[in-house]
Amino acid sequence: MTSSRRDFIKAGFVAGASCSIPSILMAQTTPSAARTVRMVKTGDLRAYDPVFSSAIITGDHAFAIYDKLFAPDSRFRYQPQMVERWRVSEDKKTWTFELRDGLGWHDGTPVTSADCVASIRRWAPVEPGGQLLMSRARDISKIDEKTFRIVLNEPFGLLIEALWRPFMMREADANRPPTEQVTANIGSGPFRFNEALARPGSSFTYDRNDRYVPRKEPADGYAGGKIVKVDRAIWSNIGDQQTAIAALQAGEVDYIESPPVDLYPAIESDPNLALQVLNKSGQDLYLRMNCLQKPFNNLKARQALLHLVDQEAFMRAAIGNPNYTNSIRSWFGDDTPYTNDENTGWYKKGGDPEKARQLFKEAGYAGEKVVILQPTNITFLSNASQLLAAELRKIGVNAELAPSDWGGVVARRAKKSSVEDGGWSIFITADSDFSHSYPLFSVVMPANGENGWYGWPKNDEYETLRLTWADLETLEQRQALARKMQRAYWDNPGSILLGHYFSAIARRKTLTGLIGLIDWSPMWNMQKA
Repeated sequence: MTSSRRDFIKAGFVAGASCSIPSILMAQTTPSAARTVRMVKTGDLRAYDPVFSSAIITGDHAFAIYDKLFAPDSRFRYQPQMVERWRVSEDKKTWTFELRDGLGWHDGTPVTSADCVASIRRWAPVEPGGQLLMSRARDISKIDEKTFRIVLNEPFGLLIEALWRPFMMREADANRPPTEQVTANIGSGPFRFNEALARPGSSFTYDRNDRYVPRKEPADGYAGGKIVKVDRAIWSNIGDQQTAIAALQAGEVDYIESPPVDLYPAIESDPNLALQVLNKSGQDLYLRMNCLQKPFNNLKARQALLHLVDQEAFMRAAIGNPNYTNSIRSWFGDDTPYTNDENTGWYKKGGDPEKARQLFKEAGYAGEKVVILQPTNITFLSNASQLLAAELRKIGVNAELAPSDWGGVVARRAKKSSVEDGGWSIFITADSDFSHSYPLFSVVMPANGENGWYGWPKNDEYETLRLTWADLETLEQRQALARKMQRAYWDNPGSILLGHYFSAIARRKTLTGLIGLIDWSPMWNMQKA
């Protein structure tokens, strides 16, 4: 039976037996100021540029220092953010946007429409929604210092939805190729990146942008007024989870992004701490194959993994507590408007390793090394990677783990080369279940080959269907299309689902006002008592 996010929220957190964690004090720790928030994020910030990297931690960094043209509220209605007003021509092909007053870069210069045009153009080739926009755009250009225009060859009703995706950068930064990382960290957002206090591998510091002019509307989802209620936020990199929890208990940190589920009872038993689910849609865990290199450039090898996976076993290894997990069969998520059961006959409780062995044989597998990227500083991903390696070895696959921190995984997964030349075969990651209801904008859902996201699967039948999504007007039409797309995808998969789970952040009860919606956790609106 599939659990819904409503069931999960109603059920609350399941209390468990309390476990003991030793109290520790960090050497020479300076007591936190009342308006400073110390946060333990998942992984280490290696890439600062949200166009260059799709890592969640890079997105959180971008939400702090940059701003956006539009943003979704808590009901996923897209609201203006940097835009003051816009208008659409009668033929729905010309869109004109005017920026609001008070927008300025951290270096003291004003935000202009030229900055926005350059930012859209830099982002567009990288993300699926941008690629679709550019396929329909005849012109994107500046009108005056505060106004720009997008002229389309044909109507594109999802334009506002597409324009919430890119972060706005200075024109000088946005003129860089998307394959070349922007490192200036100068945005127009509610926080400033403190370069002087940046300690890569250890900590990053963000200071309140005193010059930021928030919108007047109240914060709602990612929309509304981005009011910063603290003076400083510090991201600390603490790799050991028990050390991080002990620091939270001692008041040395205020927030831990992804505590292990087996430590939830210890957090719940502490009267000063709380667990909070920010992403109420839950997360979908999946593995991504490198479809350009052996053995997964062969369709049958990809299908073999579809049959190999025992989702219940992966959820036990990665998450542990079955109260927070369930299996998932739909490429459109576990609980979205487009979830369906089309072409899911491959699913079998416990998996089917003999079928997987047979398909590897049919693929002509000849003992090639299969390198699995293992992020050792993210426990649930590390555990899932180890289980995958063990299951592959059982059916005769030469599987090898490549351990590193998450930053190392992010850097290596961008390589398209063979494993002999520093490439990879598989990595495991997760994203918001809700994001799978947006096939035009999710980075993982396209199958457009080398123009797509890491792994680069190519499925022409699926892609032809996916690109018609924007032209459908009703929920029923898109639900029918989702079934056709799912049939094509599971015939030729680029990703393999490992399960659906819910996770919570841990915080001290003195930290309130946290904003949650889907994947990213912005820092405006939070405050300390």
